[in-house]
Amino acid sequence: MTKPSLTELLHAAVAAVGGTERPGQVAMAEAVASAIDDSSHLLVQAGTGTGKSLGYLVPALAHGERVVVATATLALQRQLVERDLPRTVEALHPVLRRRPEFAMLKGRSNYLCLHRLHEGVPQEEEEGLFDPFEAATPTSKLGTDLLRLRDWSDETETGDRDDLTPGVSDRAWSQVSVSSRECLGASRCAYGQECFAELAKERARLADVVVTNHALLAIDAIEGAPILPSHEVLIVDEAHELVSRVTGAATGELTPGQVNRAVRRAAKLVNEKAADALQTAAETFEGLMELALPGRLETIPEDLEYALAALRDASRTVISAIGATRDKSVQDEDAVRKQALASVESIHTVAERIAERSEYDVVWYERHDRFGASLRVAPLSVSGLLREKLFADRSVTLTSATLKLGGDFNGVGASLGLAPEGTAGVDGTPGADLPVWKGVDVGSPFDYPKQGILYVARHLNNPGSEGTRADMTDELAELVEAAGGRTLGLFSSMRAARAAAEELRGRLDVPILLQGEETLGELIKNFAADPRTCLFGTLSLWQGVDVPGPSCQLVVMDRIPFPRPDDPLMSARQKAVEEAGGNGFMAVAATHSALLMAQGAGRLVRATGDRGVVAVLDPRLATARYGSYLRASLPDFWYTTDRNQVRRSLAAIDETARAEGK
Repeated sequence: MTKPSLTELLHAAVAAVGGTERPGQVAMAEAVASAIDDSSHLLVQAGTGTGKSLGYLVPALAHGERVVVATATLALQRQLVERDLPRTVEALHPVLRRRPEFAMLKGRSNYLCLHRLHEGVPQEEEEGLFDPFEAATPTSKLGTDLLRLRDWSDETETGDRDDLTPGVSDRAWSQVSVSSRECLGASRCAYGQECFAELAKERARLADVVVTNHALLAIDAIEGAPILPSHEVLIVDEAHELVSRVTGAATGELTPGQVNRAVRRAAKLVNEKAADALQTAAETFEGLMELALPGRLETIPEDLEYALAALRDASRTVISAIGATRDKSVQDEDAVRKQALASVESIHTVAERIAERSEYDVVWYERHDRFGASLRVAPLSVSGLLREKLFADRSVTLTSATLKLGGDFNGVGASLGLAPEGTAGVDGTPGADLPVWKGVDVGSPFDYPKQGILYVARHLNNPGSEGTRADMTDELAELVEAAGGRTLGLFSSMRAARAAAEELRGRLDVPILLQGEETLGELIKNFAADPRTCLFGTLSLWQGVDVPGPSCQLVVMDRIPFPRPDDPLMSARQKAVEEAGGNGFMAVAATHSALLMAQGAGRLVRATGDRGVVAVLDPRLATARYGSYLRASLPDFWYTTDRNQVRRSLAAIDETARAEGK
């Protein structure tokens, strides 16, 4: 029997999902198939509207070996598992003569724990905690959530938190879930045979396509103990997010509250001497944290070094003591022991890591208005980890609408541990072969020069680090008025978004929604429902808004979103590049900004009929040397700095939309 062609398979899949086959999608599918066949690596930029999910799913399913697809957002995971994969599998079944299986796999804490649900949370008498199911009144928010979770546990097939609608608070979910460290293990748990997390792992083990998230992919790489089933092909969608997600998974944290919880949980399980030593170390650490000032610690102060050594040594002693004792008087002893061990091991791991003072780690204090001070440690770079763990034993395809920054893939490639495109060899370490890869830009189905304008307000003052920008606010008000509302305002800080919203609410007769005043989902729904409405906010809006049509015809960025100068991790990374002889500003700050701006500008054109303006109220995009690099990272809109021209264009777009009754 002849093997079906990729064109035939793609045609069947596109017809099944009710889509339109696009040249970019065909080019992407061919590039992915070629990378899989060659066991090589591919970076593929596919603009919004390309249909990139099918562009990688079809060649992956045709390949026949197990494929892991990792995404950053819950929305895309749901789209893949609930829509794209079922339809694609059904469409390809008659052609492939087989029906590939697929499954979703997340971290353990995303699944309902039946042991926790039925046996309750291990009690912490010193905290005065209680069985939440017994004590939470049904009329309280917590009580209502917990009763709903108990009912849901009898109905759900997955136990996946994201399948519970409406959701519950983090506090309620923490009562019925466990981390991998707290889990008793299927063989020792009375509910091991029914465990939702174990069932999800088993489904993944039997599946041809496993859909997971970047965080689990990162943990799988970092921990060394495999969580994901073995696979020959890895596809990373929303790949522009990967480095930050891996960095997050590799970041450790110590807080006084976390340390005190570990002390309480361990106290009843170990001898008095071991418990007292950990208690004393915790008090010393808490005293230091009360005085901690935010910022990077390039060297560890002597008093902190002493406190961390005390925490490390005391927690090591407690871990040994917990493992060596049994106490039948403790109710649900195994669960209590596991929870205590997880807490103390976490303290030990982070304290030891910071105390080691690795040149490859960045350490800093953070202070939060609500949660107080924390001590954090993160890798200076994750490129080496990704190169070693991600690209070594499988074909990897990374895809996103924004991977090509400043005109090429090398900036993103470097952050992933890859050499410049087309080069092979070593990174200066003998024998350390760098993965060979190829970058492909399959374009977009949109005609950006005809559908959108990039306007840079060159006449404004450069934004300073302090104070309000009256000229920027005036400019914003004029643009919003010309557009008749219809504006998504992307701000570099919540303070700036709030100030702009308050000022314009007093000036303009259009509704202005502000992030934080409602849930993000509600805000976006309301923004999409009324074309006159504006939505202002910060980081999550730069990437999380998909509103095609007349409700979003003006996207405004208040300034180039450079990292804050006092961001400990970004500034450390920039300094490291400079010390190695590179351009730290371009490699770190400009790359970070280009990625965010490309994502932000991508909010404007979401469908072939969309028209509008991306307005950047920061003249540096037109005047600074790095401006051309940033502009080259954005969609190819028609470019202008003429403020009168852009107002006329916005008014015309608004008039057309009104005439069409939109």
